[in-house]
Amino acid sequence: MKRSALIFLPALWLATSASAHFGLMLPDHSIVEDNKSPLTVTAAFVHPMEQNAMTLVKPVIKAYSDGKVIDLTKQLKKTQVLGRDAWTFSYAIKRPIVTQFVMEPKPYWEPAEDKFIVHYTKVVVPAFGEEEGWEEPLGLKTEIVPLTRPFGNYAGQIFTGKVLTNGKPAKGVPVEVEYWNGQKRYEAPNDYLVTQVVMTDDSGVFHFVAPFAGWWGFAALSEGDKKIKYEGKDRDVELGAVLWTEFVSPQVTR
Repeated sequence: MKRSALIFLPALWLATSASAHFGLMLPDHSIVEDNKSPLTVTAAFVHPMEQNAMTLVKPVIKAYSDGKVIDLTKQLKKTQVLGRDAWTFSYAIKRPIVTQFVMEPKPYWEPAEDKFIVHYTKVVVPAFGEEEGWEEPLGLKTEIVPLTRPFGNYAGQIFTGKVLTNGKPAKGVPVEVEYWNGQKRYEAPNDYLVTQVVMTDDSGVFHFVAPFAGWWGFAALSEGDKKIKYEGKDRDVELGAVLWTEFVSPQVTR
C-alpha cells in the first residue's frame, strides 16, 4: 500500500498543477477595421489549453480609452463558455482609438488550493490604424503593462511585458502562459506543456515567444495583502494580472 501511494501522489500533484486558472477576455476581432458591426467580447474563467471552465459570477467590466473610463457592467449578458456561466457584451467603435477592456471578478474560492482567486484581466483592441495608448498602465491593483505592442504581432516574435502590483514593479513573480485551445486544436504531449512559466526580473519584466499562432494569455501571480474570511478562517487570496493578445501567421499569397 505504501509503495502504491508513493507512485500515485506525485501523479495527482502533477495533474493538479497543470490546471492553471485564467480570467478570459476574448474579442471576436483583435483589430477593428470597419464600423458595420460592434465588437463582441466574451468574459469567462477557464483553463485555456485544456478547454474546461469554472462558473464566472457577474464581474465588473470597464473600457479605458483617451483617459476616459466607461463602466459596461450593466450591459453584460449571460452566456455559456465550455458549459459554464460566462458573460458577453457588445461595444461599438467608430473612430481611430485604442481601447483597453478590463474585467474585475468577484473572488473565486478554489478548494483544491485552499485560497481565493481574483484575476484582473485585460485585452487591448486598436481601431482604424490608431496605435497610441496601448502601453499606458491603468492603475489596477495588479496588471501587466505591455512593452511590446499587444496587437499586430506574428507568432515567433518575442513579447515583453512588465508586471505592476500596487503600481510598483513585481519582482520575481511567476507568469503563467497558456494558449486558448479553441475546439481542442492541439494536445499537450505531457502536463508540463499545458502551462508555460517565466519569471519576472528585478524590474518586473518578462519575455515570451509564442510558438504558434492564436490567442495567448499571460497570468502574473502574486499573493494579496488582505485575506478573506471563509468558513470561519482567514484565507489567502491569489491575485492575477492577466493579459490576452493574439499572435498571427502571415497570409500566403502563392
